Amino acid sequence: MGPHKVQEAFEPPKPVSDPAHQPLIIGSGIAGLFVALRCRELGLRPTLVTKTTLEESNTRYAQGGIATALGDDDSVELHWQDTRNAGDGLVDPEAARVLTFEAPARIADLVRFGVPFDTVDGKIALGREAAHSRARILHAGGDATGFQVEETLRSRALAEGIEVLERTVLRSVDVSTGGPTVILSTHGRGEVRVAGRPIVLATGGAGSLYRQSSNPSVATGDGIAIAFRAGALLTDMEFVQFHPTAFAREGAPRFLITEALRGEGALLTTLRGERFLKGRLAQGELSTRDVVCRAICDELGHSGAGWVLLDATAIPRDRLFARFPTVCRFLATYGLDPSRDPIPVAPAAHYTIGGVATDLEARTSLPGVLACGELASTGVHGANRLASNSLLEGLVFGERAVRQLLHPAPGGPKPPARLVRIRLDPGEGHDEPGRILPRVGELLWAQVGIVRNGPGLAEAGRELGRIQRECEPRSGELAGRGANATLTARIITRAALAREESRGAHYRSDFPRPRAAWRRTLGIAMGARRAGPLA
Repeated sequence: MGPHKVQEAFEPPKPVSDPAHQPLIIGSGIAGLFVALRCRELGLRPTLVTKTTLEESNTRYAQGGIATALGDDDSVELHWQDTRNAGDGLVDPEAARVLTFEAPARIADLVRFGVPFDTVDGKIALGREAAHSRARILHAGGDATGFQVEETLRSRALAEGIEVLERTVLRSVDVSTGGPTVILSTHGRGEVRVAGRPIVLATGGAGSLYRQSSNPSVATGDGIAIAFRAGALLTDMEFVQFHPTAFAREGAPRFLITEALRGEGALLTTLRGERFLKGRLAQGELSTRDVVCRAICDELGHSGAGWVLLDATAIPRDRLFARFPTVCRFLATYGLDPSRDPIPVAPAAHYTIGGVATDLEARTSLPGVLACGELASTGVHGANRLASNSLLEGLVFGERAVRQLLHPAPGGPKPPARLVRIRLDPGEGHDEPGRILPRVGELLWAQVGIVRNGPGLAEAGRELGRIQRECEPRSGELAGRGANATLTARIITRAALAREESRGAHYRSDFPRPRAAWRRTLGIAMGARRAGPLA
């Protein structure tokens, strides 16, 4: 593969009074917090913006951990190969090389910031998850990795005196005059226009748009929609990853039951206690998430039940409660003990693989706007994200975003092999999120979910178009939460309709196999003309 140069620290720029050295970072997950801290370390003066509170993000709920090749039997080359294999032919090899080769240095940064990774005999403990050929998953607090990372970085950001704007919503990005101008809506202070400062978008994904989701309610893809409205190129939006094992009980939240349980030996069974993956999938419970999800859907369709069972009773009780305290505490609230009781589970929307297209330096197609984390489409995940590469992506490309803030250089994402355009016209302005979001969530879950087909996607697109006309703002007005959520849902649906094959997390029952002609990236951009019912 050849040598790879790891990005190291840079000398701080001067003077910090220059607006170009005062980046505005939108989002407070691992990517946003890490960028803010590294900016501060290197002499920049960042402002961190979050639409709720500083600690609320997808990162906080990540149980699985962070993948990094640290074991004696592991290597960055093996991690690179596993990442490519999971991505089903669409991973950008160089992006994956950046991710895996720079991972150890970014973990060292987290240790330096104080993240308390779990250890055994003085060494960082390593677990194994689906589609990894080695044990390389780092955890903190057992299955509370996201919480521990978020709390550590949040506390560090506050201690460093980083300016934080909570309950502040990004309303728009405008690059028509060259550098970016953004409008922020701050609770109690109204709208504020900020110009002349570089922007880092780290607003997260769109998983909670689906009716069944493991994501917090803030993950509605508004950053993706706002970037698209500004003219940003999006890629890979058809690839939405579903997690196979979310807690499934009527009236209960779709709480994630970490994949690491299966890595420790938990088995999926029918309600009668019979294994249904054995002999069907080569790697059984440790197959990639997309094939496990489809196998569960097949079983649910056959049985008519609402869930299958995850049986962890063969794992020693003391190990279960020490290794998975978050899951065990949650299950106890429903009277379940995983050392004794099988856990009812079903798939749920989990991760937005695509997003705002970037190059390897986090540059988007918008001048002065960088992107990292789940919002970004870097090419490292391809058609199917390898487990525990998501937090890592935020760190690695967050560091590269900081390099661009320190030493800006021209660049941007490569043009996609295929491009679909979507046109937006002014609407009626009836943006009522409480009414719109449930309609969008039901459509996505029913027609744009784990198994899709052309007629269902087309009908979903037509209905989303009707919803868009209701909630899209009138000419000259800013889009609201409902309009942005609907737009993101339309983009996902349009991309899924365009890709006439099955690959990774995107499965079409009318095109059930991958096609060589579609081993390429699909882009979505703003259109200047109508191109059909979704445009």
